[in-house]
Order: sequence, then C-alpha cells, then structure tokens
Amino acid sequence: MLKSARKQEKDDEGRMPLLDHLRELRNRLLKAVLAIVVVTIAAAFFQKEIYEFLLRPLLESVGCKDGVVVAVNGKPCALLKTNTLLAPFTNALKVALMSGVLLATPVWLYQLWAFVAPGLHKGEKRYAYAFAIVGAPLFVSGGYLAYAILPQTAEIMLGFSPENVQNQIELDSYLDLLVRMVIVFGIAFELPLLLIALNMTGVVSGKRMLGWWRGMIVGLTAFAAIATPGGEPISMLLLAGPLAVLYFIAVGFSLLNDKRRNRGNPDAELSDDEASDLDLTPEPVGSVERDSGSRPALPGQASGEADGPGSHRLNGYDDVT
Repeated sequence: MLKSARKQEKDDEGRMPLLDHLRELRNRLLKAVLAIVVVTIAAAFFQKEIYEFLLRPLLESVGCKDGVVVAVNGKPCALLKTNTLLAPFTNALKVALMSGVLLATPVWLYQLWAFVAPGLHKGEKRYAYAFAIVGAPLFVSGGYLAYAILPQTAEIMLGFSPENVQNQIELDSYLDLLVRMVIVFGIAFELPLLLIALNMTGVVSGKRMLGWWRGMIVGLTAFAAIATPGGEPISMLLLAGPLAVLYFIAVGFSLLNDKRRNRGNPDAELSDDEASDLDLTPEPVGSVERDSGSRPALPGQASGEADGPGSHRLNGYDDVT
C-alpha cells in the first residue's frame, strides 16, 4: 500500500498523472505519521526522564520549595499543579507526542523533500538526503533554543506578580506553551532550507534574496517579538539573531549555486527586458553541394527546343515568362 507511485511509473523526471501525485502524497504522509507514532510509543516508556528534562528549567528558575511564596533570591516563585483527574494522562500523551514529533524529524523532513525532489533535475535529487540531514539538526536547534530561554522568560513573566501572591501554574498550560515555542522556533530555523529549496527549483535567485535583506531583518525581528512570550528584548534577540545568520547563509549558498548553474552561459545575468549580445563576426561559408538530380521541366521547357536540344531555358530564362 505504501509503495511509491513514482517507482511504479519509472519516470526519471517524476512526471505522472494527477491521481498518482495524490497517491504519492498520501503514501509520504502515511510514512511520516507512522514514524511519529512509532517514536511516540517508544518515548512513552521514558516518560519520567522526559518529564524531568522538560520541567527542570522552570523548577530551577522559578520553582517554589517547601511551600514558600518567595524564592531565596527574593523573586516570586511558582508551583506546578493539575486540576482534573484526566490531566496527568493527557499531559503524558502530550509529552510523548511532542517527543515523537521532535525525534522523528529526520523521517518526516525526508518524506516532505522526497515528494518535492522529482521536480528538480535528475542530478539534483541527491539533495533530498542533505535536506533531511541538515533540516533535522536545525529543527532540534530551534527547539532547544526555546527550551534554553524558557527560564528567563518565566522569571520575567512572574515578575509582574504582586507581593504575597502565590503563583500556581497548571502543568498542561506550561506544556502547551513549551510545545508551541519548540514548534515555532524549530520551524523558524527551517527558513534557510526553504530559501535554498526555492533557489534550487529556480523560483528565486540568490541575487534577489540578497536584495530582500532589509525587509527580512525587519520581518525576522517582528516575528521574534511575537514568538517570544515575554516580549523582552533579550529573548527576542536570541531568536532574531540566529535567524538572521541563517538567512545570510542561505543567501550565500544560493549565490554560489547560481554561479555554478550559470557557468558557461553569458546571458544568465540578463533581466527579462534586456537583450543579449549578438555575435556579428562573419564566418566563412562552407562548400556548396551541387544538385545532381534532374529538375522537373516547367511548361514550355519540356521539349528542350527553345535554346537548343537538352536545354531547360527559354530565351535565356528559366521559365516561359
């Protein structure tokens, strides 16, 4: 059932009817979901260790000890709690699913790129593996950055609490915030791969990407301000800075790729409304081949009596006119 439709077609360029494209998309999605489910089940057996890893930054930064309201450093602290009977079970599922999505990143990234890769030239399909190999660490790096800045974000948010007020944070809301930040940061770190994919498919050139740098810096800064819950400048810069560096890395790669692709093509850098140079250097004409075949006689020439026997001319002309 999961056999690739492209293997059935055996088309090196990936051409196939629309229904086969839809069947291929279904197979790729099923493989990605299956990988996530398998890793999620495996992560459920290590639930205790995963919980400790996820709760450590919050508990070490703003966690209350021995039921006190104010931490040792004099700043407000917080207690984690659950309100409903089903909350522990739903939280366990949430943690296992988040772990499955993160740890199965190489698989579903490869399936995504493998569906798009046949649109490239045959020699460029090998980049499907590089996409998955590079994309997985980028996604994990973005997720870990969200995990790393969470303690500072928690301190800033709890700093608005009035004195003698105990902060009780629901565990499910904390996990929702953590999952949202990890996914948003992880997807944001895939920006260079998206730009490189657009360049590889010929949609955007590296020169055009470089011309976007002012707007991209403003856009990335605005995105970082929205994505970071605290809204304070340090967390915003911790996200916007790496994204800007990754953007310029993608631009540099695209410029080198365009240079490699356009090597030997002098008209590659011309715009759509710019004419190419014409080579007007005269060249010698080769030898003329004689037509040894007999030509059909025109009216009045068939007899050959005008200019002598065997002649096809009439009064010095090739036709009767």
